[in-house]
This record gives sequence, C-alpha cells and structure tokens, in this order.
Amino acid sequence: MLFLPAAALCCLCSALVSMAAELVQDDLTLTRRVGQTVSFSCGRTDQCYNNYVLWYQKKETETFKLILVFDKSDSKMYKGYNHPQEDDFTAVNKENGCELKIEKVQLDHSASYYCSCYKSDWIFGSGTKLYVTASGEQVLKPVVSVYPAASRDHLEGKGSLLCVASDMFPPLVQFSWKIQKKKEEDGSWDESSPAEGEQLELRESGRSASILLLHQPQNSTYKYRCEVKHEGGTVEAQTQQG
Repeated sequence: MLFLPAAALCCLCSALVSMAAELVQDDLTLTRRVGQTVSFSCGRTDQCYNNYVLWYQKKETETFKLILVFDKSDSKMYKGYNHPQEDDFTAVNKENGCELKIEKVQLDHSASYYCSCYKSDWIFGSGTKLYVTASGEQVLKPVVSVYPAASRDHLEGKGSLLCVASDMFPPLVQFSWKIQKKKEEDGSWDESSPAEGEQLELRESGRSASILLLHQPQNSTYKYRCEVKHEGGTVEAQTQQG
C-alpha cells in the first residue's frame, strides 16, 4: 500500500469541492443498469508528479472516500484505504490519461467519482456522477427553451435571459452561453463566442435553469445561444435577434 499521511488525505477531501478542475473528466454523468460495466476517464495526467493518480468516491450523504492510488508508470494499483467496495474497482492506463473501472455495477455504486493528483499543489477533475438503475431507465435528452426577461433596465441596454432544461434523465446538466453579433456592413453574423455576463443557476426536481445577466450597447444586434451538455448529447436553443 502506498503511504499517504492522514492529514494530507483530510486536506484533499475538503479541497475537492473548492478547487478548480485541472484534470479532465469529460463525462458529466454515466447511466448503467445493474450488472453492466462502466469506466470513468481522467485526462491530462501527464502533469501529475511521480505519475500517481488518486481516485475518490463521493456519495450524496457521505464524505469523500479514497478508493485507490494508480501508478501510471508501471500500472500498479495501491489499495488498503478501508474503502468498503475497493475490490470492485480496477484502474488502467489510457492514452493521455487513465480510467477507473467497475466490471459489474450494483445499486450501491451510485455516486460521483473524482480523479486527483499532485502537481505543484493538488489538482482535480470535475467529477463524473454514476446513476445505476434496476429498471432499465433510458437516457433522455433535455427539452431546452430560452426566454428573454424584460425589466426596467431593458431601456438602458440591460436585461437577462433564462434558459430552462427539463424532462431529462439523468437530471444533471451543464449550461454554457454563446453570443453572435450582427455585422453592420453586410448584415451577416460573426462567429459565436462565449457570452460575457454574470450567470446564475437554479435546480429543482425535474428541471434546471441558467440565468444570464447582460449589458449590451444600444443600437447593436445580438443573438444568444444556450448550450446544455447532457449525457444524451448537447442540446441548443437560440434567441431571436434583438
């Protein structure tokens, strides 16, 4: 077993929820039926000091639990951290990263999984949430709609847009906003770019929403697009020009 000081492990667990992700976990969620296989990917591990990658499990009502430590240099796994399911997990090398694997998922594997390693400080992935179903529930893309929200500030060029994602499974989504500006010289549209402005997110049972607060100059024409990332694919909705 690779030795890790208890104080360091405690620090890691608390830091996971507050530090920016520098390792890449592309999958927001993964859905599997009982008995199926699942693999969690972790990219950009080439920056990890000594090639050690740590994998954590986080259940809804529990703290972070270290599953194993993986040595990318020789593909060795170090266990023995008192995780009750440690024998269910294996890790393997992949190009530019590694994967954590469960051969046959069970309902109690439902949790979020995070990779971590040491660079000049501890860095982390954004996490992947695993949904395990016994009934064969299908992945459903969200229905996405964008609404302008008018206010007194609208006359001063201020306003807000509301993007709502609903009727999806699993329920977790990720929002991003893009903007296009209309060119005055020929009426064509610029390439879309990330929209600037404060963003707020709201989540409740069955749906999630993102609010974009914006302030654009008068006498300019823009289109905004809300992109919603989901396990079933990315869904877009666009405002009319205005």
